This record gives sequence, structure tokens and C-alpha cells, in this order.
Amino acid sequence: MMELHPTLENRLPDKAEVMALRTGDGLTLRAMKCGSGAGRGTILLMNGRADYLERYFETMRDLVSRGFCVASFDWRGQGGSQRLLDDPMRGHVTSFKYFDEDLRTAMEQLVRAHCPGPYYALAHSTGGHVLLRNIVRDAWFSKCIVTAPLMELNYGAWPRWVARFLSYTFVRGGFSWVRLPGMRRGPMTRDDFDGNPLTSDRDRWIRDMQTLERTPQLGIGSPTMGWLNAAMESIDRMQSVYLPKGPKCPVLMVLAGRDRVVDNTATLGFSKHVPGMSFVMIRDALHEILMERSMIRAEFFAALDSYLDVKPN
Repeated sequence: MMELHPTLENRLPDKAEVMALRTGDGLTLRAMKCGSGAGRGTILLMNGRADYLERYFETMRDLVSRGFCVASFDWRGQGGSQRLLDDPMRGHVTSFKYFDEDLRTAMEQLVRAHCPGPYYALAHSTGGHVLLRNIVRDAWFSKCIVTAPLMELNYGAWPRWVARFLSYTFVRGGFSWVRLPGMRRGPMTRDDFDGNPLTSDRDRWIRDMQTLERTPQLGIGSPTMGWLNAAMESIDRMQSVYLPKGPKCPVLMVLAGRDRVVDNTATLGFSKHVPGMSFVMIRDALHEILMERSMIRAEFFAALDSYLDVKPN
């Protein structure tokens, strides 16, 4: 049975409903909608790797207060959606085409079936990458916003060619399920706040950790070699795509100035040679802009309000 897991610190947005979606390849995804969107339309909110719906309740409430209906879902292999390996803590996929299927399923069974138009998208990190993969061909949305999109990873001490060679070799050898070396089995905890690359807001960090402490089945740990290989294949494809007319709708990229997870240089390079894309840089933000300090979130929502031409209540 599909459930949502609010807490006293993380309450449900108005008119929240949870539902199950069934992908074309037979997997079950956890999804939800909230708000009414009458006269304003719907925002499809797509989260990032290792995310889950509960982390975005605050953002959903902010969007509902602006008059939108909000639809969202957990990608396969994470959150409340069906896992892909016997070890549910491994963040796994072998091709991003499967995420394309998740998005298509959400559009058909959730957004178009239950939500009012016009349709917009707000996608974070890996979700932003999957969104960009799809709007080069599908005219689903009037406008899109992506935060800290995955257009290239920050590989840390690994040269990119080493990461590419290792992931490809493990996948070809039948070991796509192996976790990335040196990374943790499970999700981060409240004790990992200091020095984390995601947010500088301790209260929001603790709020999300409380959710995982109460419902640990929502969390995942390290990605697998299969995930890394799939991500790098998709990155290479997107960075080489020729889009003389741009995507099917305008896109606003909101970048985190202090991002240590994705490579902003690659994102800027992509946005500058593809028509129909603009960008905003929030200088003090870490990777998870929507879970950042209130001042940083206010900068983000100022950009959203201007871009979507809305006036908050």
C-alpha cells in the first residue's frame, strides 16, 4: 500500500493524495498530487538521486500557496517506489532510458489524468537531467525550471576517464550492482551535517533525517557502477546533442554557486549553445537549493515567480 510519511516538522501540503503508478515494464512507482491548480495549472516536481517525496513537502506547500497543483513521484529504485536489487540500499539503474519511462508514466497516469493544465516542470539534479533528455522531443510543458542539473558529475579525486573506464568495465563484466568504492552503504545521518555538500541549513537537514529515522525504507546509499555508467553515457549523449532550435519549451536553469556534486561549467556550456535556455546563479547555495537556508530559497522563488509570472499570496 502506498503511503506518505509526514511529521510534525514536515507537514503534508494541502489536498495531498498518494497513488501508485505502473510503468510499461511492470514496476510500481509511488506518486502524489496536492493543491487544486484551478486557473493556474500544474507543476510536475521531479526529485534527484536518492530523494523521496517527503523531502519536497515544504516546496510543494510553497507552490500550492502560489495557486498551483503539484504532482510528483519517486524514481524507480528509490523513495517509496519499487527497488531494483535485493539490497534496497543500492541506488541502481542500468540505463537512463528507464527513467524516461518513469517520466512518461507520470505524465500519462498522473499529470494528464488527474491534474489541470497548463503544465510546467520543476526538476532537481538527476531529475533535471532526465527532464532535459525528454523535452528535446516531447512538448509536454509550457516552461521548465531545473535546479543544479546533472550535466556533468564532480568526480573528486578520480579523473573522468578512470570513472568511465571502471564503470564500463564492471558493467560489461556483469557486476553493475557493485557499489562505488569508498562510498557508504546507507543514507547520510543527522551526524553528517558538518561538511556535507548538499545544504548549509542545519534545521532542514535534521528535519529530513528525522523522516529517515522514522521511515528508513525511504533511504538509499551509494550508487552502483551500473548507475554511474548509465549517467556517464547519458551525459555524453546530452553534451553532444545538436539542438539548433532548442528544446520544446523554454528552460530556466538555476545553478548553485558552491555546488560540489555537479559541474557548473558543463551546465553553463550546455545552456549557452542551446537556444531557449537561460540561467540564474545563486552564489551562496550548495547543491540542494530547495533545502537550503531561507534566504537562498527566497532567491530561488523570486526567480520562479518572475519566470512563471506569478504573484505569491
